[in-house]
Amino acid sequence: MSADVEVVEQAPAPVPGTRGTWSLSWHGLRTVTVLELRQRVRSTRWKTALIVWFLVVGLITMLTTGAFAIISGDGGTDETFGGMVYSIVVGFVLFLGLLVAPTLSSGAINGDRNAGTLATLQVTLLTPAEIVLGKLAAAWIAALAFLVASIPFLIWALVGGGVSWLALLTTVLMLALVLGVVCAIGLGFSAVVSKTSGSAVLTYLTVGGITAVLPILFGLLVPATTTTETVRVWAVEAGYTWEETTAPECEWQTQETQVWHSERTWWLLAPNPFVVVADAQPLGDPETLSEDENMLALLQYGVRYARTGDSGPRDWCTGVYMGEGPQPESPVEPVQVTDQLVWPWGLGLDLLLGAAGVIVAVNRLRVPTARLAQGTRVA
Repeated sequence: MSADVEVVEQAPAPVPGTRGTWSLSWHGLRTVTVLELRQRVRSTRWKTALIVWFLVVGLITMLTTGAFAIISGDGGTDETFGGMVYSIVVGFVLFLGLLVAPTLSSGAINGDRNAGTLATLQVTLLTPAEIVLGKLAAAWIAALAFLVASIPFLIWALVGGGVSWLALLTTVLMLALVLGVVCAIGLGFSAVVSKTSGSAVLTYLTVGGITAVLPILFGLLVPATTTTETVRVWAVEAGYTWEETTAPECEWQTQETQVWHSERTWWLLAPNPFVVVADAQPLGDPETLSEDENMLALLQYGVRYARTGDSGPRDWCTGVYMGEGPQPESPVEPVQVTDQLVWPWGLGLDLLLGAAGVIVAVNRLRVPTARLAQGTRVA
């Protein structure tokens, strides 16, 4: 006797979805960031660097304040020199930041790979994006610690006058963003180069390129952007002899002259970190720039002037007569500097560089890896 037995096939158990390369979770980011920060906190070298940073910035601030206090002659910082002291301190903090930030991230990946600890992270449920962004967050937080240590001295310089609190806020924000960009660039090179020294050098070269090479290129392109054009000139009257004792009469003339079109190459200055920080502050009155002696404001005005360009009428008469008597008045209006911001363009280009570094680092941490450089340590 036989019986038919009905067999019911069970559906296969659902397989958990695999996480992609760019999958992110707060837990994963926090795990990598905390691990990195704990290693930095335990390191005496990082603590020593932070203490040295605080002392050096403080020393520069005190020396600058004391020097201008002596110049002012009243035993304290005169308001006239407040902008100068503030711009010197900000420039020095940014300069030191560009030196320190690459060291915080340029060995984050290749250093762990050489130590055999990177593979431990890669075989866990952490995605490449979580590993890279976690390391970036830790390096950025470490860089911000140096910036926070400088804030008391920035406030001290601000008290000298000549600078608004809004300028301090925008300055600190731009400094923080610039440091983050440099950390991202260093992280990208640390994923490409096997040696930490090589990634540090490439990071410094990149930072030096946007800080020094691009402004030099801007200057070298002056002949290429200078053309001969016919412009109206407010010039000395024809036939005037400089042996006369009276001021010359001025008249409108049409002449051919060299015109520099700086508005064609101003964008080469935009990515410069010093330009980004300077241009982010509120635009001051051009007539008081010489009185405020704020170098950041002068840099801001110079970049805005380069973006505006000057192809209008020329004044070749006013001020050329050095004798006694009234000077001829000039009908030529001064160039009205544009109020269009420069720092968004510069910061945008810098962020693109930082984003490229992050993308390269994430792609290099994909597993399984198809090809590794010779001598690369896996575990």
